[in-house]
Amino acid sequence: MITMTTNTSNNILRSILDKEKLSGTNCLDWHRNMRIVLQHDRKLYVLEKPVREEQPPSFAPKAERDAYKKHVNDANETACLMLATMNS
Repeated sequence: MITMTTNTSNNILRSILDKEKLSGTNCLDWHRNMRIVLQHDRKLYVLEKPVREEQPPSFAPKAERDAYKKHVNDANETACLMLATMNS
């Protein structure tokens, strides 16, 4: 039941971005909405902290390697979301 509520609220927030795509004249509104959605998805950090250029070596602690993979995946998902909510 909790998952359904989370998915519903996530879909509602993301629908805001579909309704108001970046068009050039609404940059500040779009940026604010994007930050709201990313904050809700716990991915706002990808805008504020760049991904390391090199992945941790195989002998690095598992937690460090997992954190790097999560950051890369979250950054990729955020980039796709941003591109999908821009007008061509």
